[in-house]
Amino acid sequence: MGEAAADPAPAKGRVAPPMSWRTRLSVLAAGYVTDATRRADGTVNRRLLGVLDMGVAACAAQRNGVASRDVTIDPAVPLRARLFYPCAAPTAAGDDDAEVERPAAVPVVVFFHGGGFAYLSAASPAYDAACRRIARHAGAAVLSVDYRRSPEHRFPAAYDDGFAALRFLDDGGPDVPGPGAPPIDAARCFLAGDSAGGNIAHHVARRYALDPSAFASLRLAGLIAIQPFFGGEERTPAELRLVGAPIVSVPRTDWMWRAFLPHSADRDHEASSPEGATAGIDAAAAAGFFPPATVVIGGYDPLQDWQRRYCDALHGKGKEVRVLEYPDAIHAFYVFPEFAESRDLMLRIKEIVAGSSK
Repeated sequence: MGEAAADPAPAKGRVAPPMSWRTRLSVLAAGYVTDATRRADGTVNRRLLGVLDMGVAACAAQRNGVASRDVTIDPAVPLRARLFYPCAAPTAAGDDDAEVERPAAVPVVVFFHGGGFAYLSAASPAYDAACRRIARHAGAAVLSVDYRRSPEHRFPAAYDDGFAALRFLDDGGPDVPGPGAPPIDAARCFLAGDSAGGNIAHHVARRYALDPSAFASLRLAGLIAIQPFFGGEERTPAELRLVGAPIVSVPRTDWMWRAFLPHSADRDHEASSPEGATAGIDAAAAAGFFPPATVVIGGYDPLQDWQRRYCDALHGKGKEVRVLEYPDAIHAFYVFPEFAESRDLMLRIKEIVAGSSK
């Protein structure tokens, strides 16, 4: 695991690394939820999805040093998010009423969940737990945006919602109540997301970079794209080689693009094409307005060739890209904490966020 410049050797003889039976069942369940709720007419059975992906409530009480609450970004949409924040411990052990020293301001990670633009939410158990781990490891607030989903809300709704989250933080953001709750430093803001969320994080960073002067206090310190979802009309070697890999399949991703892109658009659209997604950022990149990027790639992810094209496209705009290669990782590996790669990535995110304080 770790950083590498070269492509990992092609997978041979298997399409997934060894997994425990419990993890394998979780992976199969994730695929089942997607397939079972997708209707033939191109819509999603939201009622059934609500049963199969029952969200968990926010928790104002500390759990492993992190509390959470739901906030409203724009009541007109409506657009909500779940805020996770690290809490200082009381000065007197075991005394919940003890005074705590007001902690220093913490960076904020604006996070976008995966799910092909159409599935899951900020309250989905896997993402609630993942954002809690990021907040704990990175010592940062995490604002997990519950963006509008396709096909009910196509391009560019998810990008609009992500940009609205930045505006929200720039305007003062959420009030974080309670003893030990830290203030948020919007000048140390990171965008992060996995799969479709990684795609959204990029496009929100792109919008910011094209007009950073529109923000009074918010500054982007980094972009963390975890196995970002990009695509095109042709089939890549990885897509052909990794048929049967967990979570991601070509039929699923084809449907997701059809559900998200504008009607009649193909996958050469700027939302999906790595080249189209990076178009027009040359000057912004040269000026440093497009944030430093870290891209996470898994060796058993059928989307990996598109992710490398994305890295190449950023390089072509003069951006340095830190690539984290995990040769044995499946798509969405990091939401399964039992994988060693998941624990390693949390430490890498901690390093990235900590670098904003130097």
